[in-house]
Amino acid sequence: MSVLILLDAGPLGLITNPRGSLEGRQCNLWLESLLVKGIEVKVPEIADYEVRRELLRADKIQGVKRLNEFKNLIGYVPLTTATILKAAEFWAQVRKQGKPTAHDQALDGDVILAAQAAILTSIGNQVVIATTNVSHLSRLADAQEWRNIEF
Repeated sequence: MSVLILLDAGPLGLITNPRGSLEGRQCNLWLESLLVKGIEVKVPEIADYEVRRELLRADKIQGVKRLNEFKNLIGYVPLTTATILKAAEFWAQVRKQGKPTAHDQALDGDVILAAQAAILTSIGNQVVIATTNVSHLSRLADAQEWRNIEF
């Protein structure tokens, strides 16, 4: 079984932001430590979407370029029909439990990301979502604060 780390939008934004904040530098060092150990880290399409839309809104063309370069370097997990179908199940499940992860009219990237993790887990991977939003994601998938993930 291989270990696969999926980056949520929070860590993805930290890694691709060149401003050099302390947290951004720490996140990049964390990423490097995983890669040196041979841990596979990927960019889920939904996380790319969440970071990219804000970069485009703010006209941060260099940020989009960095995001593209990083995604091409590290690898990408595209959305599939199976993922979207699983996300719809998760969306309904959390609402039936009275614990939605977003407003009813929102796209709800958290359930889509959790569905991507579930699909990858179902084919034999050990998947951990690296996030800054553990409370929502951990109800549906193995999600941990990025700085707490060590192998």
